[in-house]
Amino acid sequence: MQILSRIVAVLVVAAVFGIADAASAEPFPSRPVTLIVPYAAGGPTDTIARVIGDRMGQRLGQPVVIENIAGAAGTIAAARVARAAPDGYTTFIATWSSHVVSPVIYPLPYDVFRDFAPVVWLTQTPLMLVSKKDLPADNLKELAAWLEAKPDPALLGNAGGTDQVAGYLLQQKTGAKIQLVPYRGLAPAMQDLVAGRIDLLFDQPSDALPQIKSGSIKAYAVTADRRAAVAPDIPTVDEAGLPGLHIAPWHSLWLPKGTPEDIVARLNAATMDALADPAVRKRLSDVGQDVVPREQQTPAALAAYYQAETDKWWPIIKAAGLKAE
Repeated sequence: MQILSRIVAVLVVAAVFGIADAASAEPFPSRPVTLIVPYAAGGPTDTIARVIGDRMGQRLGQPVVIENIAGAAGTIAAARVARAAPDGYTTFIATWSSHVVSPVIYPLPYDVFRDFAPVVWLTQTPLMLVSKKDLPADNLKELAAWLEAKPDPALLGNAGGTDQVAGYLLQQKTGAKIQLVPYRGLAPAMQDLVAGRIDLLFDQPSDALPQIKSGSIKAYAVTADRRAAVAPDIPTVDEAGLPGLHIAPWHSLWLPKGTPEDIVARLNAATMDALADPAVRKRLSDVGQDVVPREQQTPAALAAYYQAETDKWWPIIKAAGLKAE
């Protein structure tokens, strides 16, 4: 009887290890992949994630499920990814705000360099400086004069660190008094701008252009040294009278640190495939996003670019004394 019990025990252990080996041998992905968006649904980052995620899912053979985790300028979502299992099933669409600004102004439970693995640099775009439609300024010079003369602070919507930096640069160049109004995403900020509850917003073309075209808001300039292809009638800040107010937010894909290299490579290949698809490129172009050149879509290229961005902007953000909203 004792011998029989030992045989049974050995068979049970063998079966358990056999199941574990079979599970570990499953090809990636064998179930849906979650793509975490650090802002509310309906905003530009959410739009990009859904456009790219749908095509990625086709390449991977499993759906890419979008999960919106808004709050604290993207840091809540980033913390979730940093703590996730490094198995490729939890991915993160990071922004200039979440990965460049937030690490300076928020006390974080993670380290952006030690806790994330780069996958691919996706897109970049200029911001558009827009206002409520009844603001009494029709161009950027008139806006600067209005800001300078206004006795009370102008209300600037703030969905994350990008808006704070842009507001700081605007304040620095005009002498304006600006009060930041925090939001959980650009979509609700735009709603309040259209309703006239705030004065100004730095927004991405995907949010701003429909409202500009409908006459619901005013546009003054794009924060770049060249005009946006989707809005060729809107001048650059250099042309409009505030030279050098350049900010070009970007989007990129990351994984928890320690994700196996073959899984990183699989997700990179699926994303590059999505970015090469003509329908995806058109959809991104329609919302003002420029897909980065193919040679810059590697994990190594993203890592190098991210290092350069933090080297450039972290001293500026620290000098500005920006605080978490």
